[in-house]
Amino acid sequence: MTEKYRKAGVLWSGDLKRGSGIVSTESRALFEHPFTYATRFGDETGTNPEELIAAAHAACFSMSIADVLAKNGYDPVRTDTTATCIMTSGEEGTKITMMQIHIRAEVPGVDEDTFQKMILEADEKCPVSNLLRNGLEIQIDATLLQDDSYRANAPHR
Repeated sequence: MTEKYRKAGVLWSGDLKRGSGIVSTESRALFEHPFTYATRFGDETGTNPEELIAAAHAACFSMSIADVLAKNGYDPVRTDTTATCIMTSGEEGTKITMMQIHIRAEVPGVDEDTFQKMILEADEKCPVSNLLRNGLEIQIDATLLQDDSYRANAPHR
């Protein structure tokens, strides 16, 4: 078994509604990209976690269908994949409730029934589809950082 590690990180400052953050990936394809409460829950331009999940799903699904098509002897010209991550807020909090994938593909020589079967196979083989469908283990390593002025003025217990 081969493991591959991919990293991303976020620096967030402030509270939820007035704070702001920057997100970066190890590859620096995304570097110190800002996001805020308004970019996530409002209409302000900028990224948010759900948009990044949707981008990951669209990219992964596109690669998965390209692989399935090729392994079945087809040479896809192109695929156009859009993923829509649906987030719902209510009394129980905010939840991601659905992911919608829309894919258009140009594949010479494939018929509709065969293509639809390959779409199902691609979904079964797509790592992001499987992650979202089946859940995942979450490991948390938390460190509380405090500056010296806070420690000096903090009440002792």
